[in-house]
Amino acid sequence: MADINIQDAKKNLEKKGFLDLDIDVNLDLFSEIERLKNEKNAVVLAHYYQEPDIQDVADFIGDSLALAQKAQSTTADIIVFAGVHFMAETAKILNPNKKVLLPDLKAGCSLADSAPADAFKKFKENHPDHLVITYINCTAEVKALSDIICTSSNAEAIINSLPKEQKIIFAPDKNLGAYLIKKTGRDMVLWNGACQVHELFSLEKITKLKMRHPDAKVIAHPECEESLLKVADFIGSTSALLKYSAQNPATEFIVATEAGILHQMQIQSPTKTFIPAPPDNACACNDCPFMKLNTLEKLYLCMEYEEPEIIMDEKLMEAAKKPIERMLEISKKFGL
Repeated sequence: MADINIQDAKKNLEKKGFLDLDIDVNLDLFSEIERLKNEKNAVVLAHYYQEPDIQDVADFIGDSLALAQKAQSTTADIIVFAGVHFMAETAKILNPNKKVLLPDLKAGCSLADSAPADAFKKFKENHPDHLVITYINCTAEVKALSDIICTSSNAEAIINSLPKEQKIIFAPDKNLGAYLIKKTGRDMVLWNGACQVHELFSLEKITKLKMRHPDAKVIAHPECEESLLKVADFIGSTSALLKYSAQNPATEFIVATEAGILHQMQIQSPTKTFIPAPPDNACACNDCPFMKLNTLEKLYLCMEYEEPEIIMDEKLMEAAKKPIERMLEISKKFGL
């Protein structure tokens, strides 16, 4: 690859979001990525919602909590985050002196976008006696305005760890917040945000699917709307859904979360059938358009050239780190 092409690709990074370079079609990307891991002491962390090829080449696959814990403990010099922007930001906040790479900078999050920091700051100021628990699916700026970060794996434990008289703002996911109000009995003030993937599921289509598969268990992520959660046999975080599908004796599951998780479900339970819950559109399954911006090609290129890199303001990282560390401390205390 000529240097001029690399330089042009780097100049276009902000516009494109990734290194737009041609790759030799004969290149074995799996072996090349393994080579780069070894040469650069790099670790590839991938979320369950990534495409199967990326999951297969990753050193560690997990949900948001597990990935944050892994990012905190890694001894690698370079962290390559196959996920979305807020996840790579979290890894950088926990490792300010390490290089953190994201294959595509435009891999954002509709839920994070639903809570702009300036508007959230005003919302917080209107509730001065409230402690702010914020779902990890938010920007670093919103994390810096928070008291404790949580994930769907540990949110209930974090809320229950606080005194019952403590007033709480929960943001940004209103569906997860409403679910947690029911689970904990706490009267929390909710920010009005949502994930486009989990709000798109069609209850009508899932009901028809259940009629065709009467023995199938409906399992759902708590970011889904309440009407869907009411018909679910099990509600849990991404990792909890994976664990339930492996341990439950049922042989069929209708899965109401991002379809990327089905790859790991099938690996863990090869004799079982996993059916993606259909969204309210013409698609058969519900993919996160941001998660799927990352590809094996982009992953290879970002490792080869160490771009795009997550660069953050030091003061912002310091402010955002405190509520993340509090989450990790509480999670450790409860064995999560």
